[in-house]
Amino acid sequence: MFEAVEGMRQEHAEIEQRLALPETHADQRLAKELNQRYAELTAVVTTWQDWLQLGDDIEAARELASEDAAFAQEADELAVRREVASERLRRLLVPRDAADGKDALLEIKSGEGGEESALFAGDLLRMYARFAETRGWTVEILDATESDLGGYKSVTAAVKARGTVEPGQAPYALLKFEGGVHRVQRVPVTESQGRVHTSAAGVLVSPEAEPVDVTIDDNDLRIDVYRSSGPGGQSVNTTDSAVRITHVPTGIVASCQNEKSQLQNKESAMRILRSRLLQAAQDAADAEASDARRSQVRTVDRSERIRTYNFPENRISDHRTGYKSYNLDQVLDGDLQPVLDSCVETDMAARLAALES
Repeated sequence: MFEAVEGMRQEHAEIEQRLALPETHADQRLAKELNQRYAELTAVVTTWQDWLQLGDDIEAARELASEDAAFAQEADELAVRREVASERLRRLLVPRDAADGKDALLEIKSGEGGEESALFAGDLLRMYARFAETRGWTVEILDATESDLGGYKSVTAAVKARGTVEPGQAPYALLKFEGGVHRVQRVPVTESQGRVHTSAAGVLVSPEAEPVDVTIDDNDLRIDVYRSSGPGGQSVNTTDSAVRITHVPTGIVASCQNEKSQLQNKESAMRILRSRLLQAAQDAADAEASDARRSQVRTVDRSERIRTYNFPENRISDHRTGYKSYNLDQVLDGDLQPVLDSCVETDMAARLAALES
């Protein structure tokens, strides 16, 4: 695997030169892409340099071991450190999803369970918002349909990182593992007998697409406008400001009614549509990939139950990775990283196994 580093070193040097040019920073999109790629390559190059240096140090320590036994112990310690560097380098060289460096769009929809499901959808949104806050990310609500009790029948939010992030640490790279059906077991606020009910909410995650990522022909779009509505269907707008955009060739639909301006709603709906089209293209590419190269976590059908939130036991269980803990209250308060780490590790193990098979 390490043979690939030489080409990456050359690319790293070339990008470094381009980033020093003023004209590069005149194009913000290009500068962002180059900075992201430079960060990814820097991690590889520095780890590779550490690995090489440790090899030289081990050789020197072993030469001196014949004269001083202390150097033999030092050589062993250096060998352990080199193995750690080797494993880190292997992980950095594993091919990642092309969209891993992007921001994310989260769509949360209530499912079976009526009002209780809608309230749970709101709990999930707050969990992601608080998790984003711990990482210094921003969350922007693009579209939302609230329920009568203050939950969400559906809500779409953009999660964005500030500045350049490390490889595998961008919003989409982590939150993509949240796609699927989330099941909750608890006593609903509408339950008078104190019985535990089971309901569910669905989460869809797609990479936030830039206009250049997806080519959309205006002739392929059907745009409908209508009056936005609030809980219970009550009209909250006296003008046709809500927008629904249909991409006719694929049948993919995006809508937005949050803003008072029809133009703002159209812009938000286009953001959602671009991301859904980019995700559809990525899913098609994944489907064409051989089974050996697919991630066990990423290829789980989005309709499948991925996680259970058991309130009576304060337990959270991820059914893909086997992760289980009894700090559900803390997870819902934003302490989601350990759960995501279990997904990342399962995904990485599958990718490494595919490379070695």
